[in-house]
Amino acid sequence: MKIAMTGVSGNMGREALAQSVTLESTEFIRVLLSPKKKNNKLARSLAKKYGSRIQIVRGSIADREVCRTLVKGVDVVVHMAAVIPPASDASFAASEECNKLGAAAIVDAVKACSPQPKYIHISTVALYGNRNEKHPFGRVGDPLVVSPFDTYAMHKLYGERYCLDAELDCWAVLRQTAMLHPNMMHDNISDGLMFHTALNAPLEWVSSRDSGYLIRCILEREAKGEIPQFWKKIYNIGAGFKGRETGYDTFKDGFAIIGGSTEKFFKPHWMASRNFHGLWFADADELEKLFGYQRDDVHEYWKWIGSRHKLYSLGKFVPKGLIDLFLFKRLRNHRNSPYRWVKNGDEARVIATFGSMEAAKSLPRDWKDVKLIAKGDFGDYDEMRKTENAVLLDHGYDESKPQEEWNEEDYRSAAKFRGGEFVAAPGKDVYKKALWRCHEGHEFEASPYTVLRGGHWCPLCCQPAPWKFDRIAKYSPFVAQVWYDSHDEKENYLYGEKDGKPFAEDET
Repeated sequence: MKIAMTGVSGNMGREALAQSVTLESTEFIRVLLSPKKKNNKLARSLAKKYGSRIQIVRGSIADREVCRTLVKGVDVVVHMAAVIPPASDASFAASEECNKLGAAAIVDAVKACSPQPKYIHISTVALYGNRNEKHPFGRVGDPLVVSPFDTYAMHKLYGERYCLDAELDCWAVLRQTAMLHPNMMHDNISDGLMFHTALNAPLEWVSSRDSGYLIRCILEREAKGEIPQFWKKIYNIGAGFKGRETGYDTFKDGFAIIGGSTEKFFKPHWMASRNFHGLWFADADELEKLFGYQRDDVHEYWKWIGSRHKLYSLGKFVPKGLIDLFLFKRLRNHRNSPYRWVKNGDEARVIATFGSMEAAKSLPRDWKDVKLIAKGDFGDYDEMRKTENAVLLDHGYDESKPQEEWNEEDYRSAAKFRGGEFVAAPGKDVYKKALWRCHEGHEFEASPYTVLRGGHWCPLCCQPAPWKFDRIAKYSPFVAQVWYDSHDEKENYLYGEKDGKPFAEDET
């Protein structure tokens, strides 16, 4: 099998490459490396380690000629490249180039091939937006409500939608969840990003090695012709029960490595109370049933990180005050920290992150006053994390039907639940574009699969920026059922940026 991969310098891509290149069915893997100087060493290392099994293409992922060279003559393309936070927060241009323009360039290159290679698109859990204790579980088909100012998720939303709209011959979209990797601690001590994590945010952690193993399993079984049922679907990459935590106990696991705890190192008001992303996947078993890739336990993985980086254990002997002075004080005062937004009066980001400046300043200062999922304040924690106890969102149509039996009644019902109308379909093929109209009167094309199973809707309204979900929720029960879990129905903000500065305009 001839394979093309992007993103092999990243945590998932590195594992996917290493675990797939040795398959007997692999003739070669052609990888795309950006022209950055740091990739020169990686290119030499890959060539030395794998020889003729690796072909290297250098260039920008947004360069269409480079993408055509990458995918020419291969059987499968695995697109994993992404500029993720905090890099995407720091550089809108870098995020746009990779996550939006690069995704489009890869899709167009695949579509131009004859025959077309099969295409695997790695998307993200960030598309689902903020969740809390009210609806911690989600699944494919849920509303896609990208959190305001989340540049990464915004561009990834464009990229996924472009893939679905392209009507490729054979594709699969995999929405990656929160990912554990060996350098978790190191990669999160240079930016205020960690404070974006709400304490009650549901997070389903999967390891980078399990994610890479999933790609290996897909390629191995595709080479044998064993997975025709896998293609032309959207999936969530999850870990099941053993990967489910919250923001609070994610910090607890991480700080245990250096002899601390969430309470020892943090104050509760330093953390965002909303506008994050993450959820537990009610459908995490769909890929697991096909490929059996879920092996790592989140708690054991954190312990493994600690054993791998012995230096972290020295933190047990360093006074708390010194760690705070030289690490956490710097991070919470970083320009990307909610604590600094409040301190400096960054009203737009404060409204998005807390609801208002008043709400931010009234957050509990003492841990005894904080209600936490992880401590059982909303019910038994273990019971809450079980899939069978999940409270699921309504998708607005008869989900008991297989998609082969969908009809115009289902489309009309789904459109009405989104505040709009179904206009016309070209036929019975659920992957061919139909015509829809949103509550603002915008007519747009999207396949029934994209709308009903993908959770996408009007590209003019729901693909920010600007972010207008306060407005949309007033017309769309589909969006309202999750948006109002963390937003007041009286809120009426339009979020965006002008001249490089964030704004939150009250549209009342």
